[in-house]
Amino acid sequence: MSEDSQDGMAPVGAAQDAALARAHGAAVLSARIRTSSEDFRVEELPGFAASGSGEHLLLTVEKRGMNTAFAAKRIAAWAGIGEVGIGYAGLKDRHAVTVQRFSVHLPKRIAPDLGGLQDDELRVLDSQWHAKKLPRGALAGNRFVLTLREIEGEREAIDARLAHIAARGVPNYFGEQRFGRDGDNVVNALAMFAGRRVRREQRSLLLSAARSELFNRVLAVRVADGSWDGLRDGASLAGEVWALAGSRSVFGPEAWSETLAQRLAAFDIHPSGPLWGRGELRSTDEVRALELAALEGEQALALRAGLEAAGLDQERRALRLRPDGLAWRWLDDGALEVSFALPAGAYATVVLAELGEIRSGAA
Repeated sequence: MSEDSQDGMAPVGAAQDAALARAHGAAVLSARIRTSSEDFRVEELPGFAASGSGEHLLLTVEKRGMNTAFAAKRIAAWAGIGEVGIGYAGLKDRHAVTVQRFSVHLPKRIAPDLGGLQDDELRVLDSQWHAKKLPRGALAGNRFVLTLREIEGEREAIDARLAHIAARGVPNYFGEQRFGRDGDNVVNALAMFAGRRVRREQRSLLLSAARSELFNRVLAVRVADGSWDGLRDGASLAGEVWALAGSRSVFGPEAWSETLAQRLAAFDIHPSGPLWGRGELRSTDEVRALELAALEGEQALALRAGLEAAGLDQERRALRLRPDGLAWRWLDDGALEVSFALPAGAYATVVLAELGEIRSGAA
């Protein structure tokens, strides 16, 4: 699974997220989410516009209580084609109301009646023709509207924490979803590196989990020393590599300057951490030493060696994540509605984790 296919919809408050240090201080609330599907709404932000011609029908659908794989199977049955003819950009969870796009390969450009596809669980919001199958990862991000219930905590402190998050962002951890339902993907990755054979699709998942574990370890150290958002004592760390916002491009290291300070304050750039692979770390000096120290120990060294042997190359990922358009309102029943958008590859769980303990599902 590529990073771009992630939608940040892992169960909240799981051990993987809870173990990661918060950047904004101690928890200010405990709450429950997903007491119903309507409490977790996510809308995929398309990565491109439909071409208007071609033999792939792009369907934008809203679905309830239905994951992406089930919806793809249902659409394939409606179209009378094999599931290989269905494309989608990202994976969406079952326990939510989700809006996402699917492509349907119809070479004769004849689509069955859309009425035969729709019911209370799935509605077609838009349909357009397109030239190509929708590839995985072809999304700009996701917009979330999340409702927290059974809240314990002082409203003033919760409002203040949300304001801090809006102003400063949060650590860009990989969320619990990346590590498997029971959190065992890293253990399975180590077994794979030791010689256990796995299916091709599982191999990709385990490689991603191994990389994510190492990245999170580095980021946790940066959170602990206060430099996760690029500054410590008013300046960047020596040897910092900068990630361009909204891009996979990086640059540096270079000497700290007023220009870098302005770009960092404007969220145009972010400090970055390693996605491990072959080759030399791009970071130098203090940052390089910090990263290597965070990745010592038997397990980390085994993960590093396995990723290098698997042929992955060194890459970088932003350490800082700023939710776009973060807004919140208190509902009449005391629930809290929080809305924001995230880029592809980012997780809603890590935003909520900065508030406190968020339990998933009905009591």
